[in-house]
Amino acid sequence: MATVAIVGSGFIGRAWAISFARAGHDVRMWDQSPTATGGARDYIAGVLGDLAANDLLRGQSVATVLGRIAVVSELAEALADAAHVQENTPENLDVKREVFSLIDKLARPQTVIASSTSALLPSKFTDHLQGRHRCLVVHPINPPYLIPAAEVVPAPWTSAETLERTRAFLVDAGHAPLVMKRELDGFVMNRLQGALLEEAFRLVADGYASVEDVDIGIRDGLALRWSFMGPFETIDLNAPGGVRDYVERYQGIYSNIFPQMLRRVDWGGEVMETVEAERSKRLPRKDLGDRQVWRDRRLMALAAHKKKSDQEFGQ
Repeated sequence: MATVAIVGSGFIGRAWAISFARAGHDVRMWDQSPTATGGARDYIAGVLGDLAANDLLRGQSVATVLGRIAVVSELAEALADAAHVQENTPENLDVKREVFSLIDKLARPQTVIASSTSALLPSKFTDHLQGRHRCLVVHPINPPYLIPAAEVVPAPWTSAETLERTRAFLVDAGHAPLVMKRELDGFVMNRLQGALLEEAFRLVADGYASVEDVDIGIRDGLALRWSFMGPFETIDLNAPGGVRDYVERYQGIYSNIFPQMLRRVDWGGEVMETVEAERSKRLPRKDLGDRQVWRDRRLMALAAHKKKSDQEFGQ
């Protein structure tokens, strides 16, 4: 197994640490802020207990997985002998450029350097590096120890070897890497989610549906299939002759709708009064934290169910 360096130990860094330690790797966590690292292992220990209760630690004990995670005080110590670095600093281009410069100088030449950024293109903060060929983005859906998909986004100069090593490393850790052919604003998952949110806000703003009705449509409708199939497989199975048959039957519906979907609604404008009021009525703001814990536990139960279903029915 490899040594993995976690640079930046906030919520995303801690989540990655859990995922990589569960996969058997030795993890070293570093953050320039002692406050961020201070409670990291205690936080992780609490999450590991819930994962163990749902049989999501690959049959290992909490103590075994936690024992692979160390908090270190020096960046050089975190990077020593690391095969993979996962950077999780704030979404600030200047910060990324500075941090990647430090990592590129201190890490071994063969170390892969990945950023968890959800918005910044890798070309924007790796162009100046001597080792830029080994740099890329690995963007998770939080938390990565429950949601396996992770976007692997190359810069124009990222080597094919780096891409393949990263893909294989993620698969071995139990992830489902989405390897992009080239970088693009928003990557893939934010663009898909953004398209859905654009229509959700438009439907509410134009008075066609309530916030809860839109949520029902996804939660109790489309998402049931999407939890184990993507959109292309969904339509491939939704027509007798497969995907081409589906397109021949139904493309006209979407062609008619599309021109109506080209107008943006300002999410923070007038519609926000409606969205916030309806959400606050269903979930008082003081209860957000408790509901987030509920969400994560539901995700654990879903992950356990999908694991069992994969074994019974296949993927």
